[in-house]
Amino acid sequence: MLNSKEIREKYLNFFKRKEHTIITSASLLPENDSTILFVNSGMSPLVPFLSGEKHPAGKRLVNFQKCFRAEDIDEVGDNRHNTFFEMLGHWSLGSYFKVEAIQMSWEFLTKELGLEPNRLAFSVFEGDENASRDEEAAEAWKSVGV
Repeated sequence: MLNSKEIREKYLNFFKRKEHTIITSASLLPENDSTILFVNSGMSPLVPFLSGEKHPAGKRLVNFQKCFRAEDIDEVGDNRHNTFFEMLGHWSLGSYFKVEAIQMSWEFLTKELGLEPNRLAFSVFEGDENASRDEEAAEAWKSVGV
């Protein structure tokens, strides 16, 4: 069984082979973002780049980001516990979209990690009153064998 360091290294190296630049985890204390007290998701430090600003490392990035959450305290424990985790992420800043992201994720999980496809489950946005079901992602997952 792989430990977290080995999984992290495999993830970063896999996406490096897919032409992604490895970027470092940002500080848990966000820089230039007064909307959050701590980094609470892997995408928080990348918001300016996901919003159109050019990243100095290019259009394909991969990282693991330290994250901290306190707002979901009722779901993870009592009033003395918070949630700290690392989130693995691969990011396209205009290089590819859902279909390729899903294909790469599937390849990483089934080939790189060797997970059994029949033991994996995926979800897609089911839709609501503001947006329809994500048919593009649903079809992409079907195309890889889910």
